[in-house]
Amino acid sequence: MTRQTPTGRQEQTHFMHLDELGGLEVLQASYLRQSFSRHSHEGYCIGVIDDGAQRFYRSGGEHVAPHGSIILVNADEVHTGSSAAENGWAYQAMYPTPELLANLARDLKTGSGGAPHFPQAVVHDVGLASQLRLAFGLLHSKENRLLKETMLFSALTWLMLRHGKSRIEPAAQSRAQRQVALVKALLDDFPEIDISLLELADRVALSPYYLLRQFQRVTGLPPHAYQIQARLRKARDMLKRGHGVLESALACGFHDQSHFHRHFRKSMGVTPGDYVNSLR
Repeated sequence: MTRQTPTGRQEQTHFMHLDELGGLEVLQASYLRQSFSRHSHEGYCIGVIDDGAQRFYRSGGEHVAPHGSIILVNADEVHTGSSAAENGWAYQAMYPTPELLANLARDLKTGSGGAPHFPQAVVHDVGLASQLRLAFGLLHSKENRLLKETMLFSALTWLMLRHGKSRIEPAAQSRAQRQVALVKALLDDFPEIDISLLELADRVALSPYYLLRQFQRVTGLPPHAYQIQARLRKARDMLKRGHGVLESALACGFHDQSHFHRHFRKSMGVTPGDYVNSLR
């Protein structure tokens, strides 16, 4: 999809779903004015900056990824995105699931095993960036699946070996964490419901202010922003199953198609229509 900006420069996006790779999502984009609001993905975001520079929030701080660098965002990690250069930025990004990376890491000596954690938001690794670019290029091809998967899985494996760590989770959760988990599960299962902070707090026997603080500390987002992300996840699933854009928007709790369109693009970088076209 190509869009004209007020300066005359074109923004271009190309979104792909690779069914042969378990529905792996891939974005190739050139942005000038695009601004991603705080959001998260079920999968990782692994990208290479091809031109310009990107500024983004991740892991409690702001980062700048210049041309040639690799950007890394862990699954479910809250992040943003905008230009850090006058001419915008161009990049290629993929969103592998934790299950895919955990499967690739099965035979690696990574301590506890499982999906990796990437502690660095921006990595400067020229050789690996070139390997990822080669893999991205092959993903556009409909032929030679063996070569395509070999290059992709090799690049991801080297990425985990060089820059991934095992993440140690706490053995026990506090009461507040358990209550937050209950609220999170409710919003995940029924994102379309119109529910107040008072009602959520009452359900888990916490004060509204304490729930708000603890929820944001655990998830990185306040409940209303998390609900938007949960609605977008449900809407994407509906779109994948063939439902229309307006139908999906209303079923997931968005006021109208324009409301849905705005939040979708600020999270995914493409419009719902672009996303649907990528499924065909």
